[in-house]
Amino acid sequence: MAASSSPSSSPSSYSRNKKFVKASMAIADMASWCCAFVILGLILVASVRDDQADHDQSSSLSATLRGSQYLDRPCDEIYVVREGETLHTISDKCGDPFIVERNPHIHDPDDVFPGLVIKITPTKSRKALR
Repeated sequence: MAASSSPSSSPSSYSRNKKFVKASMAIADMASWCCAFVILGLILVASVRDDQADHDQSSSLSATLRGSQYLDRPCDEIYVVREGETLHTISDKCGDPFIVERNPHIHDPDDVFPGLVIKITPTKSRKALR
């Protein structure tokens, strides 16, 4: 009665294989987490760099837009009223003398408040208004 048992069928071999599989899974899991953190770090570094470049560009832009040069900036089609603005100042700034007619939600031209959204359609360029 010769017991022909292969090494892989013994209980101790099964236990070793199970430990090896667990160790391999732990290593693979750790490698996955490390890759995820590296990718996240790269994304954060890239976004900070982009934000800093945008900030530097906007700082230099705001430095050049002082005084009357600020009025040369074109108005967007959708305009949000800021503190201290009136329809008259917005009309002069954006070159749209028909703001009230183009915005039926404005019932009283004197009742303009910060945060009010209006539609602007410039009829002439700002340089022509000077």
